[in-house]
Amino acid sequence: MKKVFKIIGIIIVVIIALLVAIPLLFQSQIKDMIKTTLNDNLNAKVEFEDVNLSLISNFPKAHVTIDNLSITNLAPFEGETLASVKSIALNMSIMELFKDFETEPLAISSFSIDDALVNILTDKEGNSNYDIAKESDTPSSEDPSTENSGNFTIDIQDYSISNTNLNYVDASSNMEVRVANLNHSGKGQFSAERSQLDTNTDLFINFAMDSTQYLSNMHLKLDAVIGLDLKQNMYTFKDNKGYINALPLQFDGYVKLLENAQELDITFENPGSSFKDLLALVPEAYAKDLNGVETNGDFKLSGIVKGQLSETTIPTLDITMISNNASFKYPDLPKRVENIQINTTVKNSTGNPDDTYVAIDALNFKIDQDIFKSSATIKNLTKNMAVIAKAEGTLNLGNISKAYPLQLEEELSGILKANIQTAFDMNALETNAYERIKANGNLNITDVVFSSESMLNPVEIAKADLSFSPQSVSLNTFDAKTGNSDFKASGTLNNFMGFVFSEKTLQGNFNLSSNKFVVNDFMTEDTSVETETQTEPQTTETLKIPDFLDCKISAQANTVVYDNLNLKNVKGTLTIKDQQAILSDMSSDIFQGKLAIDGTVSTKTETPTFDFKLGASNFDIAQSFNDLQLFQALAPIAKALQGQMNSSINLSGALNSDLAPDLNSVTGNAAMELLTSKIEPKEGPVLNKLKDEMSFIDFDKLDLKDLKTKLEFADGKVNVKPFHIKYEDIDIEVSGSHGFDMSLAYNTVFNVPAKYLGSDVNKLLAKMDDKDVKNMTVPISANIGGTYASPKISTDLTSAASNLTKQLVEMQKNKLINSGSDQVKDLLGGLMGSNSKEETPDTSNNATGDSSKTEEAITEGVKDILGGLFGKKKEKSDN
Repeated sequence: MKKVFKIIGIIIVVIIALLVAIPLLFQSQIKDMIKTTLNDNLNAKVEFEDVNLSLISNFPKAHVTIDNLSITNLAPFEGETLASVKSIALNMSIMELFKDFETEPLAISSFSIDDALVNILTDKEGNSNYDIAKESDTPSSEDPSTENSGNFTIDIQDYSISNTNLNYVDASSNMEVRVANLNHSGKGQFSAERSQLDTNTDLFINFAMDSTQYLSNMHLKLDAVIGLDLKQNMYTFKDNKGYINALPLQFDGYVKLLENAQELDITFENPGSSFKDLLALVPEAYAKDLNGVETNGDFKLSGIVKGQLSETTIPTLDITMISNNASFKYPDLPKRVENIQINTTVKNSTGNPDDTYVAIDALNFKIDQDIFKSSATIKNLTKNMAVIAKAEGTLNLGNISKAYPLQLEEELSGILKANIQTAFDMNALETNAYERIKANGNLNITDVVFSSESMLNPVEIAKADLSFSPQSVSLNTFDAKTGNSDFKASGTLNNFMGFVFSEKTLQGNFNLSSNKFVVNDFMTEDTSVETETQTEPQTTETLKIPDFLDCKISAQANTVVYDNLNLKNVKGTLTIKDQQAILSDMSSDIFQGKLAIDGTVSTKTETPTFDFKLGASNFDIAQSFNDLQLFQALAPIAKALQGQMNSSINLSGALNSDLAPDLNSVTGNAAMELLTSKIEPKEGPVLNKLKDEMSFIDFDKLDLKDLKTKLEFADGKVNVKPFHIKYEDIDIEVSGSHGFDMSLAYNTVFNVPAKYLGSDVNKLLAKMDDKDVKNMTVPISANIGGTYASPKISTDLTSAASNLTKQLVEMQKNKLINSGSDQVKDLLGGLMGSNSKEETPDTSNNATGDSSKTEEAITEGVKDILGGLFGKKKEKSDN
């Protein structure tokens, strides 16, 4: 017995060893075979990470997995990913591994695809990226269940597709279909001519055409047993049940594959007749659970789809949705929706896609005492769509959320009254063929409150009255307020129907008036929060001027509040076009003067820009420079001035994400004129510093009247062109630059008459009997650096001393030549403060020989005088 167990144990070990070893022997061959099969059959770049073979995981079958497969298109869709699959699993009999791979194909019994993404694209020329199969001279098998694909044959018994997304984008028809979270499985006997396939399908679908979203995240389910007739290529619905969102549907009929088309003969309907089935159509995101909802009345959805689907034809359609005298009430809401009538038909009796039409004969309901009725007909869906529509009735917006559980950010309120009729075709809208556009009626809104997270304050519309005509929509009355702002408007909207239905530009002209307009009432509230642990950079989207607007607004406001500014009697014209806002002839009273503005803000480029011309007339200097950041940056010292000024400023630059100017990008020029001005040195650190350095000037008495200056600014710097200031008979020249960061780089030249240089100089000059002495001036430079809050001032005494010395020496040279050296001694004695007189050298070398000594003496004397003038008098040194 021990021997028997020993033999059995050895056999088991050998079998396990074989199960482990065999995959190692065949895995490389299978990998090469898969690679060869794909490359021989596909015109695309095919890559996969690895191929694994296991005889244990799905014993007694061999289990092959292909990891991270990707198929990338070649031209004309080069670089586009047709498909990427995380995992493909193939099952087959173990005996298939012992075939000659080069002559006998492997028979696959089941497969599974997990986590796949498929992108099906068609360009405007009609090329499709899925057409990648290489042409073959070998005719295909008539039996698709055993079709030979190179080194594989398909004899499927079960399959599954899970967690798969499918995108279909057709640029030629401007259509998009996106399928998300597709899970599908099937079991059946494909090898028999007649068999059954048991399938389960669950997916979400989105459908858009011409930028209009028709289906959004619709949930579809279908559990169906499908009869297979592989000889006739016919698939028949048997036992089945499907769902559109929560609406149940049952199908009957078949689909038959023809050589160039599909033949369909399908009927469907909701198995019940309760109105609750209609509520089940609404996506879960927009409605609560239907449990407990009280409903009355019937609802029936049924349809017949019969005919061939080909490149030129569609099946005939007869789909109806009918409900009569229905009502519903949610258990936790106070209002009931009643007298519901729905009569909608989708028909096509010819098979020509152009003959499909939708007729909404009635869509009526009543909430409380408000009755609303509407109807519409839509024809020629695939080409020049034609619409006839009508809506009339009264609707209390506040009752909507009291009757239906809408997921609203903010409650609605107000009364809407409508009586509108329209008829048009899309081509007429696109070409402004108003003779083919019929529109008339009125829309009235009263006491409507509208708010959202993107708005700082709710907008309260007291009254709005619109009338419709083929050419335009007239805004007869619009009276509203938000926050502390009130505004009234009237005007005309042109091409309104084209804007709504065909993405045409919305054109209009409006008059806007306001008693008080607070700009911050219309700004978006900043709800962003910074955290210390945040490491990823946060990107902010730049505000954009809408590209669909082409309108002109003539505005007038008694008061406009912008930040800390109060503008009075504001008038002007705002034109919005091509992502630009153009201000024209805007004027306002501010700072006890007048402000004029013309300019443009553009958001056409990635970085928004602006270009403005500002004119200031009779501005109060102190107030304007205290309140305006721009003026503070252009001339910070003006804060210390009192009086009035005129100014013209041209500036342009970039705007940041919230459309505020980026000062470092601002360039332009300005001209300023002071009309009457008084200086308050205590308001200006620079003036205080200068006052300390130059005690001989009383800055309170500077004459700034009619002062004119020009400046240019770029790269964060303001360059001030030279201008002159008069202080009594002292001329002061100022030039230089400063930065928007308040850094200073100025040079000030004081042309000081010699008589102000002290008693010593006056005594010296008194001895010089020269009429030019009275007009003698000394240029003294003061360099101003540092910052406006902490200025640094340095004076160039050496240059001033040299200048005065040269003037005195030149005069004395001429005098010495004529008068002899005795007068030189007298002059030097006076200059050096000495009363002793030295003997005059007896020399015949004339006064020229002593001129160098004279110059040295005068220079030392001048330095002492100027040093005292600037509080820096030097001690005399022995010579």
